[in-house]
Amino acid sequence: MTVTSSRRTLLTDEVLARIAERAPVHDRENTFPHEDLADLRALGYLTAFVPERLGGAGLSLEEVAREQVRLAGAAPATALAVNMHLVVTGMAAVLAARGDDSLETVLRDATAGEVYAFGNSEAGNDLVMFGSRTRAERQDDGGYRFYGTKIFTSLSPVWTRLATFGLDADHPDGPRLVHAVVARSDGGATSKDDWDTLGMRATQSCTTVLDGAYAPADRVVRALPPGPSADPYVFALFAVFEVLLAAVYTGIGRRALELAVAAVHRRTSLKHDGRPYAQDPDIRWRVASAAIAQDGIEPQVWSLARDVDEQADHGARWFSLLVGLKVRATETARDVVDKAVRASGGGTYFAGNELGRLYRDVLAGMFHPSDDESAHGTVATAWLGPLAD
Repeated sequence: MTVTSSRRTLLTDEVLARIAERAPVHDRENTFPHEDLADLRALGYLTAFVPERLGGAGLSLEEVAREQVRLAGAAPATALAVNMHLVVTGMAAVLAARGDDSLETVLRDATAGEVYAFGNSEAGNDLVMFGSRTRAERQDDGGYRFYGTKIFTSLSPVWTRLATFGLDADHPDGPRLVHAVVARSDGGATSKDDWDTLGMRATQSCTTVLDGAYAPADRVVRALPPGPSADPYVFALFAVFEVLLAAVYTGIGRRALELAVAAVHRRTSLKHDGRPYAQDPDIRWRVASAAIAQDGIEPQVWSLARDVDEQADHGARWFSLLVGLKVRATETARDVVDKAVRASGGGTYFAGNELGRLYRDVLAGMFHPSDDESAHGTVATAWLGPLAD
């Protein structure tokens, strides 16, 4: 681990270069980047959030967010895939920092080499984390079995632990959303081979079918009433998920801007007597516009991540701040990539062009929770109060 200006880093330029070289191959062949994961594991990246007392790097959320920006600049799909493992371990670290050890087994699992994924998203479930179509059946030993279908399960070929949830409609205290961890080796979870998408292809976020997947009692971490919740588990999930997601897309924007600058210096204009496009006032305006947007979003990611680390008191505004960051970051990245493509010319339209790949990858940002509609509802409630019945 290196220290730069008091900020700790794990990713090396050499590993990032190798990952970047493999990215177009995995995109073209629609394959999972096993070598990338091996490189990241060797660097200790999968234990970035694990406290040093448990054998990890003990990085803060801000430090990991900065690392994810760099990783996304090399390979967006690799960054988005490993993001899911980092979110689960990051949640555990955030809770531990607040005196809640309910996810300490996650941190110990990561140290032991387990790979975590999220099995939360469901087709047609616009309640997202506040409701579930998956059935959670309580067992006599206090554990649960889960029955349902989860979509967008990144890391499908490699996960060994799945953080998931479902609805226990027969809970003695009333309906409860049960959050738990299941192990792939215990059976009951099948990954479909159905990931053939426009972009972010290497994430291999295949559909997961839960057919009795079992979580023992000591892996059941929450049973919460459906609907919004102030439980620390829910806060940790939103905080780490939204910040790291924003970081990945911010990394895409940063890389797109770099590619645009290189392109306009390389391309020449007959209209301007063979001078590079970097001397064309219209092109300069477009690149400057992209840079202004990119320069504006990066400090927002660092700032909110630091607020989580320092346990800032944003009170009831926390969720609106988190979902707002996600929307701004993904929309800014899409805008920056679009401007970069326009400045760089028709070559970006050819298969294999890196900017063209970023153009496809960045579109996935609109589908992650919280989506535009949900985020605006959250922010409106924070500022205007809830809707009347």
